[in-house]
Parts: sequence; C-alpha cells; structure tokens
Amino acid sequence: MNPKPVTEESIRYAVELLRQGQLVAFPTETVYGLGADAANPDAVGKIFAAKGLADHPLIVHIASAAQIDDWAETVPEAALRLAERFWPGPLTMILNKKSAVPSAVTGGQDTVGLRVPANPVALQLLQAFGGGIAAPSANRFGHISPTQAQHVAEELGDSVACILDGGPCSVGVESTIIDLSDGIPAILRPGRITRSQLKAVLQTDVRLSPQSKIRAPGMMAVHYAPNTMALLCPADTLIAMTDDLCAQGKHIGILAFSAEIAEIPCLHLLRLPADAELYEPALYSSLRALDNLQLDTILIEQPPDNEAWAAVNDRLNKATV
Repeated sequence: MNPKPVTEESIRYAVELLRQGQLVAFPTETVYGLGADAANPDAVGKIFAAKGLADHPLIVHIASAAQIDDWAETVPEAALRLAERFWPGPLTMILNKKSAVPSAVTGGQDTVGLRVPANPVALQLLQAFGGGIAAPSANRFGHISPTQAQHVAEELGDSVACILDGGPCSVGVESTIIDLSDGIPAILRPGRITRSQLKAVLQTDVRLSPQSKIRAPGMMAVHYAPNTMALLCPADTLIAMTDDLCAQGKHIGILAFSAEIAEIPCLHLLRLPADAELYEPALYSSLRALDNLQLDTILIEQPPDNEAWAAVNDRLNKATV
C-alpha cells in the first residue's frame, strides 16, 4: 500500500472508505493512527486483525469538544476545563461511556477514551467524516509506533485500505491519558502534557496510576519495542557495555544524547537531541532505523528521571529488556 498525498480528493476517498467499514491510516501530532468508524463494531474488529491484537480499549478521535456528549454518559467539569486548555492536542480523557458506544471500542469496559488531535490532516478527515474514528497506533501490536506514513506501509501493507501521508508527526510519542471516570484524576499514560500542567488547570492533585489493570492503550509491560534486543543503560555504564559487546564480536547500535557518548567509535550511533521535546519526535524513527540494520543489540542512553522526560522514559522502559 503506497501512502497517498493529502488532497481534497484523497480526504473524500478516505471518508468513503471509513463509511464502508474499511481501515484508513492517518497522521496525528503524536503518531500515525489506524482508523475505523468507531460506531461500527465490524470495522473496529478489522483494527484488531490488522494489528494482531485481541480486544483492547481504543481511543476515539473526534473533531471537537462539542462531540464529547456523543460518546460520554456524563461530562465532568474537569473534562471541560481540560478540553478548553489542551484540545486540539495530545491529551486523551477517559470518561464513562454512553450505552450505545460499542464494547469493541472500549475493550468491554464502561469507559471510553476521547481525543481531539492537533493535526490539520486528522482534523480535516474527522470534520469530513462527521463521526468518531477509533484509532490506535498504525503498527503491529507491541512494535515501534509509526511517525511517518512509510512506517505504516512497511508494517501493515495491504491490510490498510488507505494511508494518508501527512509527513512526520510533530510530537512523536503517544498522548497523555488521564482517567476522569471516577472523580479522582489519574494519569494512565504519560505524554507531552505533563502532570504539572494538568494539576495547574484542574487545581487539584492528579494521581499516577499503578497500572495494575489495562484501562487504556499503552499500559502493557512490553510495548513500543524493536525486534532487536534493546538495553537501557546509564551514561556512565554505556561506554563499558559497548566495549564489552564489541569485544564479543556483537554488532551494536547506540541511541544517545550526551556529548561524551557521541564520541564512542561506533558505526551505528545515532545522536538525538538532549531536550525532551526535541528527542520525542526522533525517538521512534531512530529506533526503526537501527532495528532495520539486523544488529545484535541496541544500547539506549538512559534519559534523566524527571517530569519533562516522563513520556520518553515510559516508552523506553517498555521497549527494552
């Protein structure tokens, strides 16, 4: 499946496919999504078949906050405040669902995840479609998320009826997910929007979920992972680890951001930015580039343990052994 340039014609074509119950991959600011009509259980079932995934809660993408009432049974004041501040944007809210929302979308749970993406192609598609589009990341389950249209084509091929090519994703990691379904806000998955930002808008504490139950996408212990074994290493041990593996004749790749690591004589060393918001958009494409080299091991420099890097650390902890 070759990605299609975004034109009025290709948007119309994608909308028609969605209405026919087909799958359409499209860009958001976070990652490329594998979309289906969220009101059509059979169409949603095709998402799981394409990803190699069993029933699992999916995010429903909508065109504006005005559509929350179409999906949520109740809309707390907290949701309205967050929508006003962060939508369109990389924030997913978990709310109690209306009874008409298909259980295929919610993984059989009584809640639904909603998001308005901050990407012009996604918004154009959603506005033309008129309804909600259920869309997890457009990749095989557990593998590296796609941030370019070609990533989708390489991984899912003809299981997708149409791939809209909107260029690289600007944020590059999945949305922050906040659970507002029981009155006590809780982050289920960290993302670009931080806990501090959420607390500032809500003027109340926001918990960090222990993640003992799969309430939302991205909560599995292993996820976002390359096929190549990947190890997360502190900077002060990465050089020694590199020397040891090279002495064993291993072919390795390195993802690093520190200046001292960049001096390591390694053929496959990719240096990423030392700023978290610049690192995020480069992470998945860099992992894919190294994964495609048939290496023995990928070594990844451990980022700082602070709020700015929370989303990156979450993804790397699940992508490494």
